[in-house]
Amino acid sequence: MRSTNIVIRRALSVPRILVTGTLFLLGSLLGCSRTPTPQKATGWSPRGAAEYLDIREAQWATWPGAARDHGTFCISCHTALPYALARPALKRVLSETNVSSQEKRLLKDVVTRVRLGDEADPYYSDKDTGLYKSSESRGTEAVLNALILATHDAQQGRLSPDAQAAFHQMWALQEKSGKMQGSWPWLAFGHEEPWEADDSRYYGACLAAVAVGRAPSDYRNDPKVQQRVGLLRSYIGREYSQESLINRVSLLWASAEMPGLIASERQKAIVDEVLKKQQSDGGWQLAPLAWKWRGWTFASFGRSWIRSDGSLAKRESDGYATALIAFVLPRAGVPRDNPQLQKAISWLASNQSDEGYWPSYSINKRRNPSSNSGRFMSDAATAYAVLALTEDRPDNRLTATKQAPNPSSNQLSY
Repeated sequence: MRSTNIVIRRALSVPRILVTGTLFLLGSLLGCSRTPTPQKATGWSPRGAAEYLDIREAQWATWPGAARDHGTFCISCHTALPYALARPALKRVLSETNVSSQEKRLLKDVVTRVRLGDEADPYYSDKDTGLYKSSESRGTEAVLNALILATHDAQQGRLSPDAQAAFHQMWALQEKSGKMQGSWPWLAFGHEEPWEADDSRYYGACLAAVAVGRAPSDYRNDPKVQQRVGLLRSYIGREYSQESLINRVSLLWASAEMPGLIASERQKAIVDEVLKKQQSDGGWQLAPLAWKWRGWTFASFGRSWIRSDGSLAKRESDGYATALIAFVLPRAGVPRDNPQLQKAISWLASNQSDEGYWPSYSINKRRNPSSNSGRFMSDAATAYAVLALTEDRPDNRLTATKQAPNPSSNQLSY
């Protein structure tokens, strides 16, 4: 590790043109800019993905570290939220007639906390975790609750009273003035990319836009809601130039859910930038998408190569980055027969593990991939891979292995 740091420091001490050449050569060798060719998918298992996600959601809901007051648990960006978004898609593919017990429990947890409102303790408090953590927890939870309930209610085409209450709580916590006007306080624990970092407030604002986009049109067109959406649009446009590419992918997702959120030229620019980062095998690396270049500094150069704990970052295609991008691109208008999109879908269909998940790794520190925390990134990767592979596209339906329906438990009721 020490010798690696010395090599990088020496590289940074040479003239800039040489560093530029070195970076270009490294990028070429790693295949960062190669144009991939179409590749036939080999198949994937919806049943395997469902079993993995169900097990992981059950583990998360009962893990002491996720436990909160009133018998509830934290809705995490890595496990619970992606599960809530992806599990209904698997239900359709597997022709299940009932909602999984894990999904019912998650929805019940969200509804419980929405109904409790301020009676429920924040996920993290200023007293126990640090300054601003109470408000950050409230803002984060409000956005996630609204997104989960709006996604669930979209299946019925109307907002339930609980979803309406969730949106009311979300708008109440939106910043009304100052530099962050239009956004929400968001949990930040230093450099915990990509969901709880110093720049993750933008990601949270994009999720809020997705939630609004999934609400019925009569709700979106309400003048009071339009006023709040106007503040959100202004924030997203104002902060755009400061954001990492992975945050812009979230913006691309939001723009697909809420047409007109950003100009078509900006949407196309994000798509073009993302496609240029595709690896020769069809996937994407997460670290180069998450870390922002801040000039010719050791930190800017090193973050894509060295994690905060000193371990070397993975230099291979990543399940989370690839799945999220493959899910978002067609929603943003990339044609289904686009060779690069086809290559990404093929990568996903070919990289599911025997346990049903898609591997992904922390870009912040080295973790045991079989541990609870070591699975967090793979939890998210698997959920977004499911969303990418279950889009209503013939090429994706054909890659899924047909499975028998799962005789699950009772229908959901709040």
